[in-house]
Amino acid sequence: MEAHAAPTVEDRLEPWVYGGVLAALVAAAWASLGLADALGAGAWLSHAGLGETGAFSATRLATFLAAWTLMSVAMMLPSTFPLVRVFLTITDGSGRLLALLCAGYLGIWALFGAAALVVDLGLHRLAEGSAWLAARPERLPGALLLGAGLFQFSPLKYSCLRQCRSPIGFVVQHWRGASRGLRALRVGTLHGVYCVGCCWALMLLMFAVGGANLGWMLALAAAMFVEKAVAWGRRVTVGVGVVLAGWGLGLLAGAPGVPRPF
Repeated sequence: MEAHAAPTVEDRLEPWVYGGVLAALVAAAWASLGLADALGAGAWLSHAGLGETGAFSATRLATFLAAWTLMSVAMMLPSTFPLVRVFLTITDGSGRLLALLCAGYLGIWALFGAAALVVDLGLHRLAEGSAWLAARPERLPGALLLGAGLFQFSPLKYSCLRQCRSPIGFVVQHWRGASRGLRALRVGTLHGVYCVGCCWALMLLMFAVGGANLGWMLALAAAMFVEKAVAWGRRVTVGVGVVLAGWGLGLLAGAPGVPRPF
């Protein structure tokens, strides 16, 4: 067993302190996204924020990733609170290690955001260059809704959710590495991987709907939090899957009165 010094007073976070800090961080992220929505700046969270073809730049990509990370703090960080409580117990309340845990977690979501941007750009170019899709504008959103709904019932979804719903076992299983700092980063990174594994389809759907659409963000954030953090979350997983798949089928079948999400 690796010997280590107890954290100093300055390095230690009591539960009420870290709870308040993280809650304030999430609240600030939601407030920022609400302001962006009110000002019409939500385009930075979609392909539109990068401008027209040929206007892509590293600066605009960096701005998108910063906005995406802000959204990840608002939507995804709350679902890590059960794991954070366990983590701080194991690490004697170390604020430094908590920061590394969050950095690993949010780093994975930033990488996913970059990948989602590439997929989104590809889908929009496909739609714009296809006369068949242009004549059937309901096909692409219908397919995305159906795909996201069906993924709710997939073995990968449930396998990743099991990891997210067992914070004690998760930390104990993955608390390995050459140093405590690397262990914290490892736990945060792997938790981010499993979190992406169970939520990627819903996040891609939100991404396709566009930018800082606060209504969609609140609804999906609530659904993802409940399905990962509460005992009856599986009911929400099934319910969301049924609603999305049914909505997608309605669009693909051309049923009258079925709205398009975008």
